[in-house]
Amino acid sequence: MRTEAIAPAYDPYDYAIHEDPYPSYAVLREHAPLFRNEERGFWAISRHADVVAAFRDHERFSSADGVSLDPAATGPQAARVMSFLAMDEPRHGELRRLVSRGFTPRRVHDLEPRVRAMTDRHLAPLIEAGRFDFIEDLAAKVPMDVVSELLGVPEADRAELQRLADVVVHREDGVYDVPPAAASASIELAVYYLDLIAQRRKRPLDDLTSALLTVEVDGERLSDDDIGAFLFLMVVAGNETTTKLLGHCWYWGWKHADQLAKPLTDRAAVVPWVEETLRYDASTQMLARTAATDIAMYGETIPAGDRVLLLLGSGNRDERVFADPDVYNLDRDTTELLSFGSGRHFCLGASLARLETTVVLEQLLTRVASYDIDEASSRRVHSVNVRGFARLPTTVTLR
Repeated sequence: MRTEAIAPAYDPYDYAIHEDPYPSYAVLREHAPLFRNEERGFWAISRHADVVAAFRDHERFSSADGVSLDPAATGPQAARVMSFLAMDEPRHGELRRLVSRGFTPRRVHDLEPRVRAMTDRHLAPLIEAGRFDFIEDLAAKVPMDVVSELLGVPEADRAELQRLADVVVHREDGVYDVPPAAASASIELAVYYLDLIAQRRKRPLDDLTSALLTVEVDGERLSDDDIGAFLFLMVVAGNETTTKLLGHCWYWGWKHADQLAKPLTDRAAVVPWVEETLRYDASTQMLARTAATDIAMYGETIPAGDRVLLLLGSGNRDERVFADPDVYNLDRDTTELLSFGSGRHFCLGASLARLETTVVLEQLLTRVASYDIDEASSRRVHSVNVRGFARLPTTVTLR
């Protein structure tokens, strides 16, 4: 079955896909569950069951070439910026176990009071003004503060690191490789974090960077390059995706007043608000793999060495798993959502992202009775892997 004749061309670099990928996903799932883009040289898997199976089949679907299509972020160099995301077993498991010794659930849980305090500090002037940009003034700042405090990054450096992280993920229309500005920003971030590691080796503090310098499993410790790659991953992947999740919660709540009424009147509904948003419009829309061997699917063969995209955003809208998947419903069962991956590569930062998002929304709703978004002035980011807003001008009405 040659799929291009049935399905519209799917291209994660396409600005139209960035604006709304879901109609294309629906056609892919129905008519081309294994889709081939000849021009870009990749395959795409769109059904929930197939995405889950690929996530868990690390022997055939390799992560060693990285999780992005960008040529400069593909291949042996991928692990330098994506850490263990760009590794297979056994190295993936070894490095992940080492990192997790420092990035413990307790360390994340203990951050909650600080997350609330940081949120309130940013919120106070915004609430007083009554008008602000939800992304630039709040959703981008809190996750950067949280990850920076976790890593031990001084407050004076955070705005510049946020700017660099934004540059790393942005793609101009028609650009199919890492642009010079993004490459330069990546280098600046890498140098910054290697310098931070050197500082902590001389003078350890009570932060994650210092903890990672001391963790040991079976006599093995993390190298500076390993730690630097993980810190880069935290600020670019972890921070950016949480910002986008917050924006999607705020936007889709506003678009569905009947659903927003639930958390507005009952704080217990904030968690379902976060979970349904994760399903309905995931920050991470796709992750790449490489076929480690020939793979037969749907009457076709993915040749060894070809790139394969796992479309998380499509799997989250698969009607085979979620009834009425295009309906935004805070009362649904979201157990099977794919937004944090599955299997051995399940996102290590999932609990932190959920904590941050829940706390920010709770703190907002203690002060805000209703809000409005200037949709005409809103703007989405343009990225290969990440979907979300760059601007969401907001007006609030206080309780």
